[in-house]
Amino acid sequence: MSKKEVKTNAMRMLDRQKIPYTYEEYECDEFTDGIQVADQLGYDHKVVYKTLVTIGKTGAHYVFVIPIEEEIDFKKAAKVVGEKSLEMLHLKELTKVTGYVRGGCTAIGMKKQFPTVIQQDAEELEKMYVSGGKLGMQIQLKPQDLKKATNAKFADVIR
Repeated sequence: MSKKEVKTNAMRMLDRQKIPYTYEEYECDEFTDGIQVADQLGYDHKVVYKTLVTIGKTGAHYVFVIPIEEEIDFKKAAKVVGEKSLEMLHLKELTKVTGYVRGGCTAIGMKKQFPTVIQQDAEELEKMYVSGGKLGMQIQLKPQDLKKATNAKFADVIR
């Protein structure tokens, strides 16, 4: 193999924890939403999840991993993490806070490990897809392994 494999932070972290995963790269020069990515790769929308980064009233950051077709319920999500209220982190803050760019953000291997919640429906899945830590990459792994890698919990946080 002459072409060197490109490892993202997320992949290095999974390797360190000896968590099995596969990844797929695809053509992508700018942000595209999870639905477009799933369609491009031929993935079932029910197994593709997006990563949302929020900020609480206290100023703390929280990460939510939810299905691509769903919307976060800020009231439910705030209650799960013990905050009065939550709002989305401003896009201009995303890279500074997480180390990742929009469309390449994953809960695995952020600059700092933030409290992470995975939508409880994922628990029923055999496998799921999340961003691989850069534009144009998806990682496939078991939901329990994502939970382990991010020290997350499962909870209902969607509308």
